[in-house]
Amino acid sequence: MPELYFHVRWPGGETQRCYSPSTVIEDYLAIGGVYELDDFVERSRTALRIASDRVREQYGFACTRASGQLALIEETAGAYASVGGAKVTVEALYNADGSTR
Repeated sequence: MPELYFHVRWPGGETQRCYSPSTVIEDYLAIGGVYELDDFVERSRTALRIASDRVREQYGFACTRASGQLALIEETAGAYASVGGAKVTVEALYNADGSTR
């Protein structure tokens, strides 16, 4: 399965490298995309669940890395839940070998 990583910039300015076990993340997040906090979390949740389901279909078990990544995204987003107008920027999407998309 083609793994992808995506770098995001949180409202506080810190960046985070995130993991997806599938290219489906490209259907939900775009390089340079700026998303309202709740929208970013929901897009990530949907994409990572689909990606995990794809792993399950191919290998017979869900991707625990995808669920762990989602938990980390939700935890980080929680720190900004009370910040009005908080936005998350997708800075990059790249392959497991480091090549850009």
